[in-house]
Amino acid sequence: MQILSVQSSVAFGHVGNSAAVFPLQRLGHEVWPVFTVHFSNHTGYGAWRGPLLDPADVREVVIGIEERGAFPTVDAVLSGYQGSPEIADVILDAVARVKAANPAATYTCDPVMGNAKSGCFVNPAIPPIICEKVVPAADIVTPNQFELGFITGHDSLGEPSALESILAAADEVRALGPSTVLITSVDRAEVPDEEIEMIAVTGDGAWSVRTPRLPMKVNGSGDVTAALFTAHLHTTGSPAEALGKTAASIFGVLEETLASGHRELQIIAAQEVIANPPARFEVTQVR
Repeated sequence: MQILSVQSSVAFGHVGNSAAVFPLQRLGHEVWPVFTVHFSNHTGYGAWRGPLLDPADVREVVIGIEERGAFPTVDAVLSGYQGSPEIADVILDAVARVKAANPAATYTCDPVMGNAKSGCFVNPAIPPIICEKVVPAADIVTPNQFELGFITGHDSLGEPSALESILAAADEVRALGPSTVLITSVDRAEVPDEEIEMIAVTGDGAWSVRTPRLPMKVNGSGDVTAALFTAHLHTTGSPAEALGKTAASIFGVLEETLASGHRELQIIAAQEVIANPPARFEVTQVR
């Protein structure tokens, strides 16, 4: 598989492309990373250095890859955190160029906007662009439950919600254009507090997987999740199988990170569970 990944980059730690590229490579896929920012570290530290790249420069990198004749072989485009509103247009242009060269290519959008605890933490101009322009152009979207509610206008999804409400919101997103919705960090009212859930929804059904809720908060896990789910969905063709493999790998990475005592994801130390995800958690069809 060949993947064009347009995301942020950090020198220290693992978020954005610095979280997504290695796991995809460890699975045997070719990845062409295009950076939207290049920071010393992720912004969760409260201080960082480095440039927010000019959208025109990001576009130049994309066009340079196109000029190498690479786009007909791209199987998937992946995007995550968008450092400025103008980057959305660059990403959408890249998707259009890739799909013109290979109509079978897919676009996965991780609509990074915020979470239930922090609310929206990106530039206020970015969420409307993601909702109105970027999500409709995507084939796969990977919002957390808060972002799912933001996209659909259901603020109640910021709190523990019923399965029916979550699935109905996912269907609303699918009606905008995407064929597949992966809801990460699902907070379902009927699920025990010590468990956390992911739900994948397509036109053929919906599937759920639960894992233990670990006592930790790390940056970058959503970036790895979007990358792995995209890769596994492409290679298996099965949302259920992709969901199970992704959950096993992410949980393994988080376990390794918790045991290490470090703040950053331990994706290098946990690379075996990424390359060979065990059949560890049951995937249940919920619709």
